[in-house]
Amino acid sequence: MTQPRRQLVDPTQAQFFHLISRCVRRSWLCGRDSYSNKDFEHRKAWLTKRILELGDIFATGIYTFAVMSNHVHVVLHMHPATANAWSNEEVAHRWVRLYPASSLEFCAQKAAAIVKNSELVATYRNRLADVSWLMKSLSEPIARRANAEDKVTGRFWEGRFKCQLLVSEKSILAAMTYVDLNPVRADIAKGVSTSSYTSVKMRHHQIRKNAACASQHLAPLAGIKSCNVPPMTEAEYIDLVDFTGREMHPGKRGVIKIDEPKALLRLGLDKNHWTMKVKGVGSGYWRVVGSLEELIEKAKEIKQRTLFGIGFARFLKNI
Repeated sequence: MTQPRRQLVDPTQAQFFHLISRCVRRSWLCGRDSYSNKDFEHRKAWLTKRILELGDIFATGIYTFAVMSNHVHVVLHMHPATANAWSNEEVAHRWVRLYPASSLEFCAQKAAAIVKNSELVATYRNRLADVSWLMKSLSEPIARRANAEDKVTGRFWEGRFKCQLLVSEKSILAAMTYVDLNPVRADIAKGVSTSSYTSVKMRHHQIRKNAACASQHLAPLAGIKSCNVPPMTEAEYIDLVDFTGREMHPGKRGVIKIDEPKALLRLGLDKNHWTMKVKGVGSGYWRVVGSLEELIEKAKEIKQRTLFGIGFARFLKNI
């Protein structure tokens, strides 16, 4: 049974989420569609650009993303306290960036009108810290643009995006790694350096342009930095993703080839335990990703007998 998202999403607290939105059409969102024999690869650039734009507008930090053929993954951190600290002018400016008027002059007039209306300011402040509004602002313009390109009307995305709450540093890192390895697991890319339209490829490119970035603390690609991110450098994160890609079970369609440079595992976990946890983000867990104790505590908090994933977390604990 579908459960209300408000059980997990607290609009007053800073929280990490793994979000997934899927296309509902037979034709693909992006890439080459074998059914229609059309190539929609250029739409991946639309999504990448929009994700980074929203990171600079909302009270959020975009940590990882992966644009796939018929769905998109994002791991982000929402910061309601940051939105509450914005001035009325800042709220109006960000909202007009999100929904601009037809000209710079009208944008200025629209922002000035918002500032004068305290109720509008309060409404937009809340929306700019709302994960549902962020996903709405991602999906709607892409759907309109794709519909115009396909010369069709109607629904483009599933009506409800999947939302996983990430309750600890290890679960955040597992979800980030899972997202960045999606093209490798789907056999679209052979390694982190060739995983186009992913955050790990962007981080790899930034380090190639400026070697000093390698030693910097892991930071969002856009938006506000979080203090809850696992303590590791940009290079260590790329190494971790690379390492995990090699350790994934060879029965899956894609795995990083052994002849690529070895990477270091920076977690105090057995490698089998870690790779199982990463794979579990997609199949073992559902609404919450965390340890056994964290899932039991969250179930009590939202007054449920159990949460899907507790059995998997118990299995991981006993490895």
